[in-house]
Amino acid sequence: MSHPALTRLRALRYFAVMPSLPPPLSDWLLLEDSMTQRFEQQGKQVTVTLVNEGYIGRDALTDEAALLPDEPRYWLREIILNADGEPWLAGRTVAPESTLCGPELALQQLGQTPLGRYLFTSSTLTRDFIEIGRDAALWGRRSRLRLSGKPLLLTELFLPASPLY
Repeated sequence: MSHPALTRLRALRYFAVMPSLPPPLSDWLLLEDSMTQRFEQQGKQVTVTLVNEGYIGRDALTDEAALLPDEPRYWLREIILNADGEPWLAGRTVAPESTLCGPELALQQLGQTPLGRYLFTSSTLTRDFIEIGRDAALWGRRSRLRLSGKPLLLTELFLPASPLY
């Protein structure tokens, strides 16, 4: 199963050098905290539409492969994050199978729970980087996060109805 927004997310092209962004745009794209919480601060009820979830092989990764350890299997979760029922963000999480041990096994059990609700309650969360990308008029970002030092890659595409625009 797929969704047109996830096709656009996979088409993001990342800037080799951080572009000069106006403050409202950079405030959203470079946010270090939970995007879920930021959406809720807009007075919206945030819900998840789960589009795709399960294991994939390394061959299913695109340029993501260079940002993650070389393993045979990865946990993939693709979602649409809605605010009051309106799609605001497409998200793609890729975690090497080795990340999914101990408390991080919960990443496979999120269901309709936004990833941010899990990630940003962890005292072991760190972020290696944020890359900014664009596909036509849509902006996105990609981050490698670590839970207890174990990596996962999170890609987010801001959809037209989101307050970023």
